Amino acid sequence: MAKKYSYRGKTIEELRAMELKEFAKLLPARQRRSITRGLSDQKKILLEKIKKGNKKAIKTHVRDMIVLPEMVGTSLLIHNGRGWTQVTVMEEMIGHYFGELTLTRKKVAHSAPGVGATRSSSAVAQK
Repeated sequence: MAKKYSYRGKTIEELRAMELKEFAKLLPARQRRSITRGLSDQKKILLEKIKKGNKKAIKTHVRDMIVLPEMVGTSLLIHNGRGWTQVTVMEEMIGHYFGELTLTRKKVAHSAPGVGATRSSSAVAQK
């Protein structure tokens, strides 16, 4: 039997039944403060789109939105500053910010030093 996911001792069904203020009490301090101060207009619009239940992925630039229980199972396209990253929201993502789910920077892969980089680079064999 597969283990049922719970967030702070509550199942997904219980979390979905809660109001936003109740759910905020379960979140860490930073996320709790963000929700109690109220959602911005952009966040409210995004939440309405998610509640409609579109089959297509929803595009958003709102990286500071917190993953809420009603978002579980939806597909989002989150902008990372350069392109769109597709994210399917899962139970384990509840309480995280959208920005944490898509990275803005790539891992740096350095190659050989360029011409004139340092004095020692002139000793590197030319191809």
